[in-house]
Amino acid sequence: MKISGSDLLVSQSPQHAVILGEAQRNGAKSKDLLFANLAAILLFCFLQMTPALFAQNAAHPGARTVMDAHNCYPYFEWWSDRIDRALSAGTPLAIEQDLGWYTDPKTGKSWSIVTHGMPGFGNEPTMKQYFFERVRPIVEQALRDGNHGNWPLITLNLDFKTEEPEHLRAVLALLNEYRDWLTTAPRTADDATTQPLDVRPILVLTGESDAQQKVFYDEIPVGSKLLVFGAAHTNEKNPMAAPEVLEPAHATNYRRWWNNPWNVVEQGGQTKAGEWTKEDNLRLRSLVEHAHQNDLWIRFYTLDGVDKKEDLSCHGWFSSYNFGSLSAAEARWRAALEVGVDYIASDQYETLGKMVKENTKEH
Repeated sequence: MKISGSDLLVSQSPQHAVILGEAQRNGAKSKDLLFANLAAILLFCFLQMTPALFAQNAAHPGARTVMDAHNCYPYFEWWSDRIDRALSAGTPLAIEQDLGWYTDPKTGKSWSIVTHGMPGFGNEPTMKQYFFERVRPIVEQALRDGNHGNWPLITLNLDFKTEEPEHLRAVLALLNEYRDWLTTAPRTADDATTQPLDVRPILVLTGESDAQQKVFYDEIPVGSKLLVFGAAHTNEKNPMAAPEVLEPAHATNYRRWWNNPWNVVEQGGQTKAGEWTKEDNLRLRSLVEHAHQNDLWIRFYTLDGVDKKEDLSCHGWFSSYNFGSLSAAEARWRAALEVGVDYIASDQYETLGKMVKENTKEH
């Protein structure tokens, strides 16, 4: 004769049934407690891992959009407040520094100066004075606070006006003085394979020239750290060519970004731009998506818009970058934010910076 579990339960005395029911309930509670404990352990582990995971996010192409402060340095005795204006927009942001190699005709001594044009006069600021020591309080506070997922706080964009090997090596020596502040990657024998970034408060980007690669990458010993990351080579014959024609290469360990004038988006650039159209937006999106698929940050320069032409000269801005009105520039800024452009370069630091802060979202 077979006795089922239900028969056995029915045959129990009332007292036995109560004891069995209580045991089952206790067993269920034990299982619930076990699962709760496991969930708590897993949550704790995740929270411990979260800073390490999120710390890299902001450094990924497409992770965020930042205002890129174009020509962020004085011209002669004018506009010496540009870096303060840029920093007033808040971090994260990018700051462009143009560099030239000045030689004193009396002493023969040479050094790097922050300048838009050469030959220079010798009284221009150095990047150590104008940039690094100015941002010291921001960087040191960031290092004390740790990375909360918003590093790099500042992208330093180097625009070399002269590329003498001694100039490039002098800049590299300066960067080495501040290497603890800088985002780096290991120099390996295989440039085709990108290495993970050790993300720090400052990221340094430079141009696409092979002369810069020689100093900033080729001459760096394998096993050492890369302190500077170059731009991808661009095919400039036809600015309106397909994205994969303009920039056919994937990111490498050294070349990690793509720098573009606006004429790759709208034919003729800023001064020929009309109303912002659906087709323009699709073109912009295709360029950005191509860059991010190739693991490249993408930058567009320089998106300005003033209603009165005299506002250009009084601020030291260029007519070739002017869309003709602030509203026209704002339409492009919004479009660039929407499609996830990494760096929007403009001379209108405060206005663009405010829009970026108000509209930033993760992409």
